[in-house]
Amino acid sequence: MIRTTASAMAYLVSSIVAGFVGLLWSLAIILGVGLLSITLAGGPAFLGTAWVTRRLADLERHRAGWVLGSAIPAPYLPIEGATVQQRVSAVATQPATWRDLAWLVVLFPLGLAGGIAAIVATVVDLAAVVAPAWAWAVPNPRAPFPMDPLMTTMPGRFGLTILGVLLLPVTAWFLRTAGLAQARTARVLLAPGAHRCLVEETTRLVQTRRRVVDAQAAELRRIERDLHDGAQARIVAAGMTLALAARKLPADATAASDVDLARRQLDDALTELRRLVRGIHPPILTDRGLHAAVAALAGDSPLAVEVRGDPDDRYPPAVESAAYFVIAEGLANAGKHADARTCVVTLARTAVTVTVTLVDDGQGGADPSGSGLDGLRRRVEALDGQLTITSPPGGPTVLSAELPH
Repeated sequence: MIRTTASAMAYLVSSIVAGFVGLLWSLAIILGVGLLSITLAGGPAFLGTAWVTRRLADLERHRAGWVLGSAIPAPYLPIEGATVQQRVSAVATQPATWRDLAWLVVLFPLGLAGGIAAIVATVVDLAAVVAPAWAWAVPNPRAPFPMDPLMTTMPGRFGLTILGVLLLPVTAWFLRTAGLAQARTARVLLAPGAHRCLVEETTRLVQTRRRVVDAQAAELRRIERDLHDGAQARIVAAGMTLALAARKLPADATAASDVDLARRQLDDALTELRRLVRGIHPPILTDRGLHAAVAALAGDSPLAVEVRGDPDDRYPPAVESAAYFVIAEGLANAGKHADARTCVVTLARTAVTVTVTLVDDGQGGADPSGSGLDGLRRRVEALDGQLTITSPPGGPTVLSAELPH
């Protein structure tokens, strides 16, 4: 109890100075940044004053921890932006920026009232406890009752001591209550609010979904490898065995026909298996990247396809897989339904996104709500991406997918 009372007393008394400093700083930055906002120095001035304000608010969070038991956590989000304007926007849109300033303004009246009350209550109580040591030196014959007997007589002075001792728990309770009330008020303004909690929850969900998508992509690659190295290799070996057996058979037309039929069935099964493997996850996508895989698609397409982009760019596996299937579906639709002859595939990369764009010269009129495009949209949206299609009658059709990486 003594420790918590002393901490509360220190918090309340130091709030007088902190409130005075906070008020002066708040007035200075409001006037200074307000005047500089019409000049080119406005952005840097805002960022500089926001940095200092956050340091003062961090000090307040630490001081509140004297009473609350632990410091208030900081509510700030990372500041992103390549330019001063972007960084100013990132700081200004955080509610914590303005709540810090609000607390520095509010702290002055709260700190002044709480600090003075704490000092007065403590000094009066302690003065009563030690009244025999000083009350004799301040005689006041005109003091009203009961102060006259309490201050001018020895029994009265010791009575003040007893009264002061009895009031010590009350004074300690008052100090702790006042300190806790002010610290809780600080927590309301300085602790992470709903905005920070929502951002953190959104970030956590995005990371969780990304891990799920990556795990799914890894599982598809494992299935592709198992089919490629296992079932496909065994079918090829079985075909070779049948070919050797056919050479060793006697001149029996029926037997030779049966063996040839079995070989054709194995070839068909192998072709179907290879198509299945490419549909799950093309090996070239893992080995050589998206540009090479798209170039292979272009070579197999009946259309004249031009691929634009950096051949050396590599992206996360889930992004490459989604982009590949968007392009594969777009080329298939252009050839089957749009009667297109040419198509341009563009792979573009920015700092945060990969954009895949297909433009064909077909007849247009594609239905954005069709089952094929709807499946692609779900695949893209699973990565926080966006799929758009523009296909007016007469063409051209523009299919674009934007994927974060």
